[in-house]
Amino acid sequence: MTDKKKTVVVALGGNAISQGGQSSISEQFANTRTSLKGIMPLIDQGYGVVITHGNGPQVGNKLAQTEASADTIPPLPLGVLVADTQGSIGYMIQQSLQNALICRNISRPVVTLVTQVVVDKNDPSISNPTKPIGQFFTKEQAKRLRQERGWNMTEDAGRGYRRVVPSPIPIRVVESEIIKYLLENEVIIIAAGGGGIPVYTEENNIYEGIDAVIDKDHASAVMGTDIGAEQLIILTGVDKVALGYLTPRQQDLDKLTVADAKTYLKAGEFSPGSMGPKMRAAINFLNAGGKKVLISSVKRAADALAGRTGTRIYL
Repeated sequence: MTDKKKTVVVALGGNAISQGGQSSISEQFANTRTSLKGIMPLIDQGYGVVITHGNGPQVGNKLAQTEASADTIPPLPLGVLVADTQGSIGYMIQQSLQNALICRNISRPVVTLVTQVVVDKNDPSISNPTKPIGQFFTKEQAKRLRQERGWNMTEDAGRGYRRVVPSPIPIRVVESEIIKYLLENEVIIIAAGGGGIPVYTEENNIYEGIDAVIDKDHASAVMGTDIGAEQLIILTGVDKVALGYLTPRQQDLDKLTVADAKTYLKAGEFSPGSMGPKMRAAINFLNAGGKKVLISSVKRAADALAGRTGTRIYL
């Protein structure tokens, strides 16, 4: 049986798998295999592991595809496209991890779970889109897309312009009891892909889908709380959290407290389209009973787990 206190949720960014948003399938598989190298030490140490992942590049591309073919094929809603990417990205992670375990003579099952996450159907973000998805565009391209397609566009952390869609705050993971059962039986789970399929409950407790994308870091924090995880690991594109990111005053942080994180957030140190959601997710997870949050890059995940890099956040 897996010790509940040794359960960790590992959140992989969608850009770790589809770098730049335009990677081929073979490239995405290669990226996936690379991203999983840092997770293997957790498995070696006997942790119960739940892997979540982003889908920003992938779901944005699928949404553009379904809109482009709307004249001939009925378009799919955003919530269904999130489910679609849960399956496709989950497959890549699942098979890549299975093969890695086989090569190491480790016998543990791996499964991808189609996961629903409850949100408030009256969440303010429904009418105020903020979640960047899809590929990056120049300022001129973004202006044209606003005019020609009616897209909501925003500048994303100095990396270019992206389309934004509604992103309600997650409340709970519908399948959390199933995930706990699987953990107790030594199963490695890939769940809440793309932040989970957003659903709300009617007065009779019936679930209904909603046209949105949930931030995967917030969903990972809720997942961790729901299953009683001890640790949340957020793997992204930078080795450490930094103050004054990409400015002459940049200061990388080895560790910080929840109180520090709140102060820096209030001061506007963390971009709302990049590190901001990660810091808020870390705060929520720790305030709800989690013990530790580690934020580092995908490439240096193993080093971060060994204490050689990364930013650690505590109460």
